[in-house]
Amino acid sequence: MDERRLEPPSEWRYILRVPHDPLAIARDTVRSVLTRHALPELADTAVLLTSELLTSAWCHAPGPASLSLKWADKRLRASVWDLGFLPPDPTGCPEPYAEGGRGLALVELCADAWGSFVVGPAQGKVVWFELLWGAPGCVAA
Repeated sequence: MDERRLEPPSEWRYILRVPHDPLAIARDTVRSVLTRHALPELADTAVLLTSELLTSAWCHAPGPASLSLKWADKRLRASVWDLGFLPPDPTGCPEPYAEGGRGLALVELCADAWGSFVVGPAQGKVVWFELLWGAPGCVAA
């Protein structure tokens, strides 16, 4: 059996519309997409960060959200669009026993890059992160 590491495909993109529902299947979808595209070493971090962004959208914005996963140039970009208009604020420090408020700190710590932008008046915002294939935090399968 050939044990060489397969190169992931050069480019692909998926978009998942996520209802305003805490039982959405986004985590399973992210893991499945990355595993099927020979990127299992990115899956744990991508699932965690995607879950944080979608939870934030669910808690702080009305209506549905969408998740976009894009692979190009050995870089995974996950973007979450929602109907909120306030950009995320990673500077807040939650109380020690607070149940929330640490999501963006995790994104900032674990992602190779992240950011946000307002799409336009009454069109919501996008929060995104990137993970680099082969970056120091990645473990080769």
